[in-house]
Amino acid sequence: MASKIKVDQIQTGDGTGTIALQNQLSGMTAASMPTGSVLQVVSARPAVTLTTTSSSWVATGTELNITPTATSSKILVLVNSGLFWANTSNSPGSGGGATIYRDSTNLGIGGTAHMSRTYRIGAVSIQDKTSMSILDSPNTTSSVKYEVYMKSIWSNPSMRWNDQGSDIATITLMEIAG
Repeated sequence: MASKIKVDQIQTGDGTGTIALQNQLSGMTAASMPTGSVLQVVSARPAVTLTTTSSSWVATGTELNITPTATSSKILVLVNSGLFWANTSNSPGSGGGATIYRDSTNLGIGGTAHMSRTYRIGAVSIQDKTSMSILDSPNTTSSVKYEVYMKSIWSNPSMRWNDQGSDIATITLMEIAG
């Protein structure tokens, strides 16, 4: 049996006024949500695998779009995947890195840095799990694309994103009221 409480008004704590409750939630919009509220969440598990030896940033295909409801909103970007590299020489070290782009802007520190990287010494192959996150302020109400990029660094080994599909990459975007 469900219970209901029916009231028309609630008196304020100091007794100086009342709070009318009629239809208080019917007009709630994203703009009326308090700062820090989650306004929308979008997520994808793109089944893409990319291999590269490029020392320049290469788009992985792990991407997702979101259209913020206010210019003051922040977007929390969460990414998980596997990042595999094969060092084909006994160089002092080699590895690779990944970062998150908003449209054409690298969100890594200084616009050039890796947000995640893997590094090993010796002629070995290794697969690492990688997780990245950033709280971004795109300052727009137009559609914004977030995408993972990767590159080879330190002796240019062969780098693979979402290696063999065994680590299904995920990307999640959360709009946070600003």
